[in-house]
Amino acid sequence: MAYDAFLLVSFGGPEGQDDVLPFLENVTRGRGIPASRLSAVAEHYRHFGGVSPINAQNRALIDALRSELDLPIYWGNRNWHPFLPDAVAQMRDDGIRHALAFVTSPFGSNSSCRQYLDDIAAARSTVGEDAPAIDKIRHFHDHPLYIESHAAAVRAALAELPSRLAARLVFTAHSIPTAMNAASGPGGVGRYQAQLLETAALVAAAAAPELPWDLVWQSRSGPPQVPWLEPDVNDHLESLAAAGVREVVVSPIGFISDHLEVIWDLDNEARATAARLGIAFARAATPGVDARFVTMIRQLVDERVLAHSNVRHALGTVPTWDFCPADCCVSPKRV
Repeated sequence: MAYDAFLLVSFGGPEGQDDVLPFLENVTRGRGIPASRLSAVAEHYRHFGGVSPINAQNRALIDALRSELDLPIYWGNRNWHPFLPDAVAQMRDDGIRHALAFVTSPFGSNSSCRQYLDDIAAARSTVGEDAPAIDKIRHFHDHPLYIESHAAAVRAALAELPSRLAARLVFTAHSIPTAMNAASGPGGVGRYQAQLLETAALVAAAAAPELPWDLVWQSRSGPPQVPWLEPDVNDHLESLAAAGVREVVVSPIGFISDHLEVIWDLDNEARATAARLGIAFARAATPGVDARFVTMIRQLVDERVLAHSNVRHALGTVPTWDFCPADCCVSPKRV
């Protein structure tokens, strides 16, 4: 299939103190997030001068991709500048007709996939009938280079611990409501958790097959009465300490770069929990601009551009596909 541009689609983040509350209001509009939670998250951003690291990380990724892709690269965010409709308008003005979009989440759920598809559709509608067609690249939770980039980071983190053989691997991802997880995948098959379990198993097997591992959750933000995926990483550390575990590697396999959630929720809160419990703590890096991850993106582009080659880079059994059906990852409100 012929594509004439590459579009990076991401979450977005504030880049100064004055951006923080408007950004969070964009993120949480219509979700009923308690004001206390909004204030707490705002303080997390203010701790870093009101600047989220995600935009700088996306700029670095775009710079790394320029030597890999023979396509013009555009960038649009869901929640902050540069906004997705502005990027689509620029593509139209530049004469782009058919772009391939890479979304900065490997997994399928309403918040990590379907909302991005809806955002792309809304941006095209805003731009009008001359907007370019935009196809989203498939999920990549089990791509060999995604797995190896995380596995290499786990091996490096294990080397920081006093006794590698005594460690436990703790894989984390952003928690979502249990109803959203249940609705993820075509027809609602719990695809989000299934993909993450497969990613965790593949990374553990590649990095340290002799060590036990767990998949836990972080960064819950919803109303307390709504069930979310559990256990939280801090609660899990409490359980591990009670069971006699004294060393952990925490690997944020649900993230492609060191978002604020990684830096605050793991490097600050989870690390402090581990220190209080007497657990040696090492946090594995996210892929960021690791050469394997950048090459992975180019391979995903090649898969679509050279669709006739039938090359599919995947290690797992949870299926992925190029075009999502209409009943895939619908909003829990519609279930």
